Amino acid sequence: YGLKQLLPDNLEFVHGPGCPVCVLPRSVVDNCIRIAEHDDVIFTTFGDAMRVPGSTKSLLDVKAEGGDIRMVYSPLDALTIAQKNPDKRVVFFGLGFETTMPSTALSIMQAKKQGIDNFYLFCNHITIIPTIKAVLDSPGMRIDGFLGPGHVSLIIGTQPYRFIADDYHKPLVAAGFEPLDILQSVWMVLKQLKNGEAKIENQYSRLVHEEGNASALSPIQEVFELREFFEWRGLGSINHSGVKVNDKYRAFDAEVEFDLKEVTVTDPDVCQCGEVLKGVLKPWQCKVFGKECTPEKPLGALMVSTEGACSAQYSYAQNIDLINKK
Repeated sequence: YGLKQLLPDNLEFVHGPGCPVCVLPRSVVDNCIRIAEHDDVIFTTFGDAMRVPGSTKSLLDVKAEGGDIRMVYSPLDALTIAQKNPDKRVVFFGLGFETTMPSTALSIMQAKKQGIDNFYLFCNHITIIPTIKAVLDSPGMRIDGFLGPGHVSLIIGTQPYRFIADDYHKPLVAAGFEPLDILQSVWMVLKQLKNGEAKIENQYSRLVHEEGNASALSPIQEVFELREFFEWRGLGSINHSGVKVNDKYRAFDAEVEFDLKEVTVTDPDVCQCGEVLKGVLKPWQCKVFGKECTPEKPLGALMVSTEGACSAQYSYAQNIDLINKK
């Protein structure tokens, strides 16, 4: 919306790790490719994830090589594909914060109810609270306040954020997505800072409630359990920051079906996605921004998704000279 240009220069916005595609480590993409390269597999995923680079290639590359990889808009689309292709193993690549967990969980519950035994979930859903804590605990962290994501807050409510104010003495405002929502939320954070306060406030009260959405939380609790740890691109391993399919629905777990191993694959040395994710660097300060790494040929995940900090900066930067000078 161009809000940054309307606000004072001394007000700095830091793009956090809020894009699920952007925090996918290369090892996860590599496992996606291992699954998708099976002849009897139809691999389904949201569109942005197809372009995230793995160690040697992306899912889009595998599709170009003949792999049956299909973009879907919902896990229920993938479930329909499984129904229509009983001779294939159909895998849905589940990713996203609590916002997208309910629909994924409901698709698994529906598959079990209907006896669809060729549908699997490669679960890489992530949780927001441990992630915020990891950012707050990062060395050199200099964030004064937070705008809480409205869509996640719609699911979990505002109560889980209390530790940010109680333990770290930072204000957080659950914000909506319209321009006036964001402006009001920024004003609410600044007002707290001016008054020396640290509270959890809810600007998006027309949809977000303190206790969250019980109808959405119920299927999450039914199907998933917390992982002991989860590997994030740029942030490393964060305890209890991801979920996996629980034993009750184990038959639908792609990690079990394809015997996937947890491995760690580091990003290229020149890629500075981690520093950008943590707010240590701005996108244009990365050594390869706008040169080796562009939306057309992304080197790092932050340049892949339109929600990524680097892609947004590249696409919407008012001063294009920032790119040309690199």
